[in-house]
Order: sequence, then C-alpha cells, then structure tokens
Amino acid sequence: MFDDSTVNVGILKERAYNLRWATVPEGVIPLTAADPDFPSAPQIAEALTKFIKDRYLCYGPPEGLPQFKESVAQFFHNKRNVPAKPEFTFPVDSAAFGIYVICKAFLEKGDEAIIFNPVDFLFKYSIETVGAVAVPYGIPPGQEFVDFWELETLITPKTKMICLCNPLNPTGKVFTPAELKILGEIAIKHNLIILSDEIWSDIVYQPYTYTSIASLDESIRQRTIIVTGYSKSYGLAGLRIGSVVAFNQTHADLIFKASLHQSTVHGANVLGQIAATTALNECGPWLEGFIQHLQQMRDLCVSELNASKGVSCIAPQGCYVAFADITGTGKTSAEIQTYLLETAKVAVVPGLPQWFGTGADGYIRLSFATSQEILSNALNHIKTALNYL
Repeated sequence: MFDDSTVNVGILKERAYNLRWATVPEGVIPLTAADPDFPSAPQIAEALTKFIKDRYLCYGPPEGLPQFKESVAQFFHNKRNVPAKPEFTFPVDSAAFGIYVICKAFLEKGDEAIIFNPVDFLFKYSIETVGAVAVPYGIPPGQEFVDFWELETLITPKTKMICLCNPLNPTGKVFTPAELKILGEIAIKHNLIILSDEIWSDIVYQPYTYTSIASLDESIRQRTIIVTGYSKSYGLAGLRIGSVVAFNQTHADLIFKASLHQSTVHGANVLGQIAATTALNECGPWLEGFIQHLQQMRDLCVSELNASKGVSCIAPQGCYVAFADITGTGKTSAEIQTYLLETAKVAVVPGLPQWFGTGADGYIRLSFATSQEILSNALNHIKTALNYL
C-alpha cells in the first residue's frame, strides 16, 4: 500500500502545488510542504464517486452535514477521550481557516495571544490579521520537559489566548499530560482561551502517545477550542476540509458567527465533508499502515541527516517532518536551502522567521511523507552535497 510503486510522480507533477512537485524545476525532489506523496485511501475515492454520480451538488447546511458532525464527535469520543458533541462541532474550509476563525471570534484589536516558537506561521498570521499581537514563547527541539509555568511571565492584562500546537510543527514535539496540565491550569488562572491545533495528532511514533488537552478535565475543556484537519492523515489538502470543536454553546455561537457560514459568503464544501466522514469511519487500517511506513521513513531520514556533514537532527516524536540543525555547516538556513536546491536538486524549507519564527534560525525542515525510493535518493543527494562543503 505504501511501497515505491504507489507514488505516481507523473500525476504529482501535474497536481501537487504549494512548493511541491508541480512548482519545482524538473529533476528536483521536493521535501517541502507537509503533504503526502501517496494517493488517498481507495474508500475515499469510492465515496466521492458514488456521491457525484447522482449529479446533485447542492448547498449543504451551513452548520455542516449531520454525518460529518457525528463522525467528528465520535472520533473525539473514541480516539481522544474527549466528550465532543455534534452540535458544537462543525466543518471549516481547512484547519488553517479554523485557526483564523477562532482568532477572529476571541481576539480584538490590541489583544495578545501567546504562540510557540518555532511554530507554523499560520498562528502569527491569523492573530495579526485580526489586529491582535502574537507573543512568542520559545520551545527548543527535543524531549525535555517543558515547564509551562515559565510562560506566565508573558501574560499581561491584554493576553486573551494561548495557541497550542500539539504535536508541534516543525519540531515534532508531542506534549505530555503533565505539560498540558500546567498549560491548562495557567489558562484557568488567567481566564484564557486555549486554541488547540490537533491536525498532527494521528501522526505519533512509538513509544509516544498523544493526549488532547481537552481530555484532561472539564474545567480545562471549557476553555479549549480544538481545530483539526484531514490533510496530514489522509491526503485531503485539495478538498480544503477541517473541523472546529467547541465545548459550550457560547463558544460555538461565537465561532459560527465569525465563520460567516450563516450566509453564503463562506462555508465548507460538501465533497470535503463526504471525504472526511469516510476517512474517519472507514480508513483506520489505511492510516495505521501509513503511520507504520512513516516511522520507517523517520528513522531513515534522521539517520541519513545525522550522517551528513554539519547536520544534527533529533528524531521527531510526531509529525512527518524532520527539523535539522545545520549550524555545523557554517551556513544560514537560507544559504543551505539554496545550496541544496542548486547542488543536490532537493527542495527543503528554510528555518526563516516568516515560516516558523526566530526559533527556527539555523534549521531546515524536510517532509518525509514519501516513498522509500524517493526519500533515499533525496537524502543521498543531500549527504553528498553537504560532504563537499
């Protein structure tokens, strides 16, 4: 299911955008955007085909298809030990839009929201787009315990939200229940909203396990809004589908109003909801196989990077990206990105502030959600090029 022959590079060169195969020069291997090279599960294609054959592509309910809402709520019940309710669960046009909608619902101009550093740029972008201020809190790569009580020093009367990315993109850190408990207690103490981005929560490697902060206790849960999506786990990025989960009527109403779903200005497309519902209900074995393959690719990626001159890489606990320290090369992140593109014919993401914050300085990020053949080839090119420096 995830062998070398499964990846169709010809189709990827036509369809895989966002820094990937359709956008790089011929002969370049993209280990860039965190989007799998593998096709989605066959059950998803079958469900979409069956739905489209009827040729009725009507407006869906603004609050989401009932079967989608029920599937998402059941997922959180069964897989995350979170008592989600369908009526407080609804679809959004991608997890990225979900982050923005939550910021729009709970932040006003001049408010402050704490984000991790490094972390995906979408948090800072969303916060600043609604006129608030993103305040970074540094979390270094590795497995060391994060004492979130230190985060309290950043809280001011303007602080309204803490943005939790778990597992953490780009480092792959998976936060423990003890770490999350502290974060939850801080949110309660200071009357803060927790925006919990859980899009990577399926992608966790043995022996680590995932805990949703909303599963810890009711008082923390009532301050939490979960946003997640289905692109990382099931390869559905082009369908633009995510979900937001609230835990009380007040929060649900605020988010729904901010989403503009009550009009036809915005909304989540019906096909995306059909695909995500099928993924959650029928594609568990496919996902298990994908994670097993990813764990092998993670080990290969980390081993080869650490065998490359000037590179140090800690194995991620989750996510399918490797966050490699390249300070030993004597080059900047941008310089290494350019060098690898031109010399190794491999595209990577540089650790620049606009992508991940200042905490990514001296790093590059590589996605390993591809076949062993493609990844081995890319890593060999990288190692050869770096050994010439």
